[in-house]
Amino acid sequence: MKKLQDRVALVTGASKGIGACIATYFAAEGAKVVVNYASSKVDADKVVKTITDQGGQAIAVQADVSKEAELIRLFEETAAAFGSLDILVNNAGIYQYDPIESVTVKNFQAHFNINVLGSVLAIREAKRLFGDKGGNIINISSGASNTPLATGSVYSASKAALDAITIALSKEFSGQNIRINSILPGVVETEGSHSAGFIGSEFEAKLVANTPLGRTGQPEDIAKVAVFLASDDAAWINGEKISVSGGIYGI
Repeated sequence: MKKLQDRVALVTGASKGIGACIATYFAAEGAKVVVNYASSKVDADKVVKTITDQGGQAIAVQADVSKEAELIRLFEETAAAFGSLDILVNNAGIYQYDPIESVTVKNFQAHFNINVLGSVLAIREAKRLFGDKGGNIINISSGASNTPLATGSVYSASKAALDAITIALSKEFSGQNIRINSILPGVVETEGSHSAGFIGSEFEAKLVANTPLGRTGQPEDIAKVAVFLASDDAAWINGEKISVSGGIYGI
């Protein structure tokens, strides 16, 4: 039996990078997957095709998680396609590193509207679909929540807020058979980190030098932990912040 056989999973921000990898790993373990995307329809369709070509079930649904009406529609389409929901992965997010002199209201609000508000609203809607059977929530946070870096004050604050939500809700959901945990990735090679000029930079080299396992992470490193947390193997894990970072100890 596959670890997530016949469970329904919704992964936000799943058209690329970590989210896409989690979606494909979930499907390989038997889950029916909703691949959410904000704007990259072509990429989301590629993720769905990868899953269906391997015999899995998946659909792509567009929705900007920072917009309540779109997010509600995302969950309505999930219910229409698969009837229920068992797993929510809050992966959609943005990151931008700026010195404090360059921080703007728009930039601040974008980080918190997507990284924090979008996750909160998604959890609210997921809980409705979980129903009495309960469910499983995984928040994709960041190692920056524990070890903020220079120029990352706004991004780090948004991820620290997400971790606080994880812990608070693990207590609020007491007795409801809902588990919620955070994954805190370290440095991960994705399309986003490439386009930001991070991969191959001196900054990456400095972070890798402070990582005991001596390399930049890959999306698969995160996806494997997400599968574990979503499965019954992690039935006694709740309200935790799990670092998946190669042991990085900050710079």
